[in-house]
Amino acid sequence: MDRKEARRLAERLVGQMTIEERASQLKYDAPAIPRLNVPAYNWWNEALHGVARAGTATVFPQAIGLAAIFDEDFHQQVAECISTEARAKYNAQSAHGDRDIYKGLTFWSPNINIFRDPRWGRGHETYGEDPVLTARLGVRFIKGLQGDGKYMRAAACAKHFAVHSGPESIRHEFDARPTKKDMAETYLPAFEAAVKDGGVEAVMGAYNRVNGEPACGSQALLVDTLRGKWGFEGHVVSDCWAISDFHKFHHVTATAPESAAMAMKAGCDLNCGNTYLHVLAALQEGLVTEAQITEAAVRLFTTRYLLGLFADDCEYDAIPYTACDTDENDALALKAAEKSMALVKNNGVLPLDEKKIRTLAVVGPNADSVRALIGNYHGTSSRYVTFLEGIRRYCEARGIRVLYSQGSPLVGDKLEGCALAPNDRLSEAVICAEAADAVIAVVGLDETLEGEEGDVSNYSASGDKKDLLLPESQRALLEALAKTGRPLVTVVAVGSSVNALQGDAQLIAWYPGQAGGTALAEILFGRVSPSGKLPVTFYESVDDLPDFTDYSMKNRTYRYFGGRPLYPFGYGLSYVPFEASDLKADGEKAIITVKNAGHMDAEAVVEVYVKALDSADAAPHPALAGFKRVALKPGEAKTVSVSYDKTAFTVVNEAGERVSGGSRFRVFAGFSQPDARSVELMGASPLEAEVVLK
Repeated sequence: MDRKEARRLAERLVGQMTIEERASQLKYDAPAIPRLNVPAYNWWNEALHGVARAGTATVFPQAIGLAAIFDEDFHQQVAECISTEARAKYNAQSAHGDRDIYKGLTFWSPNINIFRDPRWGRGHETYGEDPVLTARLGVRFIKGLQGDGKYMRAAACAKHFAVHSGPESIRHEFDARPTKKDMAETYLPAFEAAVKDGGVEAVMGAYNRVNGEPACGSQALLVDTLRGKWGFEGHVVSDCWAISDFHKFHHVTATAPESAAMAMKAGCDLNCGNTYLHVLAALQEGLVTEAQITEAAVRLFTTRYLLGLFADDCEYDAIPYTACDTDENDALALKAAEKSMALVKNNGVLPLDEKKIRTLAVVGPNADSVRALIGNYHGTSSRYVTFLEGIRRYCEARGIRVLYSQGSPLVGDKLEGCALAPNDRLSEAVICAEAADAVIAVVGLDETLEGEEGDVSNYSASGDKKDLLLPESQRALLEALAKTGRPLVTVVAVGSSVNALQGDAQLIAWYPGQAGGTALAEILFGRVSPSGKLPVTFYESVDDLPDFTDYSMKNRTYRYFGGRPLYPFGYGLSYVPFEASDLKADGEKAIITVKNAGHMDAEAVVEVYVKALDSADAAPHPALAGFKRVALKPGEAKTVSVSYDKTAFTVVNEAGERVSGGSRFRVFAGFSQPDARSVELMGASPLEAEVVLK
């Protein structure tokens, strides 16, 4: 069904409603209108990395882990799986009259904010720090979720528009003030791509103000840019209770009716919250018009018609509940976990030789933790395999003894409240290590330590991090394990930049989803070569960064950072030596030959970066312009063609205008950035060529 037809039907339906009925439909928990055969509908649903908060569903790696795969096609495949499960659950639940929260088809995903500062607790919901990676993955997630049938399989929502990336503690009152250049160069491109290339059905505003205007009531963002400049035709939803922030915390309005009117005039159609209960009062006070209320309702019902919710020929109505939580979907989750994990350090201890190891110690607070698998905004899997379980299953099948100790709490200094001394599991961890041939320490964070303000329990900083170190108890654990002299593999379950310090090898596992333990075991023992790449820069310390509240991009992310990173954006090691040769680059694409010079099947990520040579407006460092994942057998070579992002040969000037970057460009293609730290860690430089455009 095309949008014109859906809107025509919506206009006809809304035209039969009273003004009170129209206003009632503008809250996320829209009530039924029985006389018009309109069922109740709850717009609030989540699907960041699987159908979330709605019962049993496949749980994929957290978004930051999916980003580490650097694979657009695979990313869309994951989204297609998510939306099929969404339909399966919706069909069954609505047939039983269950139309509660989290059980609809309008999903408030993906989160395409830029992860500009590693302290931000919600950064693991995003696709990282780069606008091109974020835009491309965001577009493919949207396409996968929404499908390409007569009706939408599900409706995606790009959030949070715009310039939202912490601090969480002041998000309801904070005024982010980026420059015009930073807006156009960094903060807005992924949203523009979501609208123009992804055809996203919804956009969610942010809590913060942007240059003085609340994002959910911003004329500059919602009217001038989103609907004006970009031609967005879908609906806009507020972040939850963000409109009440207008008068409670931003103090740009005095009353709830004034806040409702400000949001509605800017084109915010749907209120997650309850401020739109005051829409009729705003109408009586002359703050909004009946036409504005009607238009918001029409936009919302247009989406419902596009989803086929009032149709008798929707191709997705036949998807049975048994399409959810299948073996095939679990296998896809395992593939995602395998592809996402990034090896950032290896002195030769990995892969482990199962013929030489008779006893393996597995220690750490995240070793047997389901929370370490799931990140936030997660569903509920029936198939969780913790890291300990995955390793134990693998080892038991091969006669390897596994010793386990939690070693330390995730945070705090003791596990037993009656313990007289701190670090009350430390000696047990050391004992296990001393009795083993190698040690796997599974440390890191979870959603209680990095996440959304007020979500779960948030031990400190409203979900944000104060520094880039592991909690003190975990640092003590790693120090003690390192002193045993046993080969030490540090596995970090985390959603952001964390400096783990110790380990002969270090593997960033992210929050890898339901199959994380199986994937880890296969990587540790060399059944699968690690192939993830970092979608964010890992810094040495927050001392290297500007103030958290500074929204200038200066000295932030790999494109502007002037220091020496711990591990660079785009970095990740393999068990296999890959060779790159025969780079050919023009204004359309870069073509490169990639060879697997190792002795096992493996996947490589080809990264292409571009640097404008003639423009003073170019970012200081080469910027990602394209990427492609390629699978190779031992000795196999393939020619890989990587198309550039359409922004590759442009720059943004100080006025916020995207213009030509000149005629001369340096193109780099290989398995990392061309920066000195990446070359040092990888032991090889990307190939490079000059491209001259007329």
